Amino acid sequence: MAELKILSVNTSKQKGTIKLPVKKIKISELGISGDAHSGKWHRQISLLGVESINKFEKKAKRKINFGEFAENITTEGVDLWKTSPLDKIVFGKVELEITQIGKKCHGDKCAIYNEIGACVMPKEGIFCRVIKGGELKSGDVGEYIPKIYKILIITLSDRASKGEYKDLSGPQISSILENYLSSKTRKYFIERLIIPDEKIILEKKLIGAFTKDYDIIITTGGTGIGPRDITPDVIKPLLDKEIPGIIEFIRNKYSVNKPAVLLSRAVAGVKNKTLVFSIPGSVKAVTEYMNELVNIIDHSLYMMYEIDSH
Repeated sequence: MAELKILSVNTSKQKGTIKLPVKKIKISELGISGDAHSGKWHRQISLLGVESINKFEKKAKRKINFGEFAENITTEGVDLWKTSPLDKIVFGKVELEITQIGKKCHGDKCAIYNEIGACVMPKEGIFCRVIKGGELKSGDVGEYIPKIYKILIITLSDRASKGEYKDLSGPQISSILENYLSSKTRKYFIERLIIPDEKIILEKKLIGAFTKDYDIIITTGGTGIGPRDITPDVIKPLLDKEIPGIIEFIRNKYSVNKPAVLLSRAVAGVKNKTLVFSIPGSVKAVTEYMNELVNIIDHSLYMMYEIDSH
């Protein structure tokens, strides 16, 4: 968490125009009352850090007034452009969820661009939607709270659960996720479990996990056609939606040189707001699957949270 101070609150009646500072703003579930950008969408409120404005002033060689880049809230204390969707900004009772970093620049169709000659918002402004409303004014102090991705990895293996075999697949999944999330500067918490290939145990673990707000649950092992391979059979009935495309892609991609890959019954899907992946148990297969799955994690989570990231 990091402290964030409001330097100015700004509004405008029309989109694409400079916003003017006001004494205070009233925030409802639709955004800022009386502002052109309020409504039922994911970009209800815009924020821009004075850190970004100061950089632009040096290039423009002139003073930039608060609101000139059409930001609703001008802040100090955090490089906002380094934040990520699903992070939160809280000022007392007011809670905002970040939904987008930057935006498409409209060039000479935008009054801001015409008046200033350029704009910093397309790269360093951020956009939020309202989680909880209230009133804000210049001088209010709040905090930036990065989202912590909560992840559960379950290894299914009779031998590993008895200590007869060292689990290599679970740590490999964890390593790939850690590298990916770290590259995105995301915060995360990863928990790992090892259980036997038992339907009742897996079902109990999953049902319990679905009540604990995990963002991602990944199982490894038990996706083949052997008598003890029960993982997909347990997971599928628990899902709200299945996501067959990514699994079909992975099977087709790697089966070109290894036809046995087609025997995997790996599964991907959604339960509530949790991504669920059931992948094979070998370290090689885990590596192949995870290298593809990390490419769709962000977009999948944004879709579940109704964030338009297209």
